[in-house]
Amino acid sequence: MKLIEEVEVNFMDKKFLPLGSLVMLKEAKRPVVIIGYTIVEEGNKKIWDYLGCAYPFGVIDPNKNLLFQRNQIDKVLHTGYIDEEGNNFLNQLLESVSEIQN
Repeated sequence: MKLIEEVEVNFMDKKFLPLGSLVMLKEAKRPVVIIGYTIVEEGNKKIWDYLGCAYPFGVIDPNKNLLFQRNQIDKVLHTGYIDEEGNNFLNQLLESVSEIQN
């Protein structure tokens, strides 16, 4: 079983942060809460690493959520809760994304 510390340490090595993590994006004025993963943008089929919403407001309008890549994260302010099931899901997600990108 991998613990949350391993997810944090390996984050820049293509690991995903847990839902509920609070991050500051480069050149952003407000923190963003991670609320989803691997979103495929309609039209151009681009795959985004994360779906987020502005903190502390949450989802005010589903059309105003943020799509962003892990390399746009400047700082992790808070890491969301993760247990063994969540960790297994994130590992499976990482494998699936790696297969799609190769």
